[in-house]
Amino acid sequence: ARCDVESWEYSYGFSEELEQEWNWSEKYSSQPEILAYLNHMADKFDLRENISFCSTVQSAVFEKNNVWTVTTNETNQKYQAKFCIMATGCLSSTNIPQIPGLSKFKGETYHTGNWPHSEVNFQNKIVGIIGTGSSAIQATPIIAGDAKHLTVFQRTPNWSIPARNSLADKERLNKIKQNYQEIRREQRKLPLASSRPPNRQNTEDATPLEREQKFQEYWEKGGLSFLGSFRDIATNETANDIAKKFLESKIREVVKNEEIADLLIPEHHLGCKRPCSDTNYYETFNRHNVRLVSAKTEPITNFYSDGLETKNEKHPLEIVVFATGFDAMTGSLEKINIVGKSGLSLKEKWGDGPKNYLGLGSSGFPNFFIITGPGSPSVLANMVVGIEQHVEWITDCINYMESHNLNTIDIEKEAEDEWVSHVNEVAKRTLYTSCNNWYLGANIPGKPRIFMPYIGGFPKYEKKCKSVVENDYQGFKFT
Repeated sequence: ARCDVESWEYSYGFSEELEQEWNWSEKYSSQPEILAYLNHMADKFDLRENISFCSTVQSAVFEKNNVWTVTTNETNQKYQAKFCIMATGCLSSTNIPQIPGLSKFKGETYHTGNWPHSEVNFQNKIVGIIGTGSSAIQATPIIAGDAKHLTVFQRTPNWSIPARNSLADKERLNKIKQNYQEIRREQRKLPLASSRPPNRQNTEDATPLEREQKFQEYWEKGGLSFLGSFRDIATNETANDIAKKFLESKIREVVKNEEIADLLIPEHHLGCKRPCSDTNYYETFNRHNVRLVSAKTEPITNFYSDGLETKNEKHPLEIVVFATGFDAMTGSLEKINIVGKSGLSLKEKWGDGPKNYLGLGSSGFPNFFIITGPGSPSVLANMVVGIEQHVEWITDCINYMESHNLNTIDIEKEAEDEWVSHVNEVAKRTLYTSCNNWYLGANIPGKPRIFMPYIGGFPKYEKKCKSVVENDYQGFKFT
């Protein structure tokens, strides 16, 4: 598992010493290396003594004496604090579809978001993977290399661009280290808060030859930078179609079987569903031991003891991998019974979609903050930069309250309503709302269809957060 942000950027910038002492081994480092980095950081800053491990939070309730009571369900342990900060993550509540008969299946099952720490042995096994999003696109080539046979059950194909992963360029990393903090500041001026500035030219302003050359340039760079090959790809349907035709030609160059290529080419606009970065994903479908099944024409109906059934066929399987994503943005928050000052739970308040201000908190929930919550750039920018910006803002806010002897901070409902309207208004200017995607919660049955992240770009968002503070915390109210 790899992040689609380059390693040196997918790292913290609050400590120059940490920046200088850590060396990444690859352009896009793997999960074990990212975990090693986080463990190194936990040791370096003595974080473990302040962390309660293996604790599942059951509830967080705002009491009449202006404190939050947080209860964990293992020991019914209660904690009380003036402030409650939710750093529960945008993509951490895994989604397993409710397929009839799953409990009858005798084989092994895994979810890519809950992977075991011990190695999974696919050697000479008959495997099925359900889903073709980011984790499936990363897992499929690796599983196919070990498995006796792999069946990929695809409901909706996704656009994917080669990651062009490689060993880290030590000379480049040394240059970055020489000017790391300045580079970090420049990052925050870019829409995705990551290093590659987009091309500011519109598609229609380039000749067909110039377009082809620009697409090829960004294709060779690899990864999500392809979305920045022209500035209007996310907003102009014609421009998007031109980019899609280029990507379609690349898929057809790789996939030898024309019918399989047809199945792998998405209908939705590029960017509407989160595009992916891959290493040899499309090449995998040329292997003799890999089969692609369209779950649209051949939907999965049920599991049985030795596999699963689709509409017209039984598929014997020894291992099933669910690559079915997450209950994004709100899922982890709604697993906890969070109750505000009026006795209303956050889940009830968000019944028609998340209502918040700047993604930092929700009206009626005093002294309650969310890190990269719905209504902030979050998943549409470099998450580490987004996390740091929120932590900085919340820290400054708490320091302001403590130095001014303030008890509580809450959000004015009018400011909250205006921000939710703005987030949706900006989203509607793009093609991101033109298909079902997890940004809208469309992958979760019964979840309201509301575009959750802020798509206006990281610099505009950060500027708004700063102006709120400069205008005496406009939209907030203190006691």
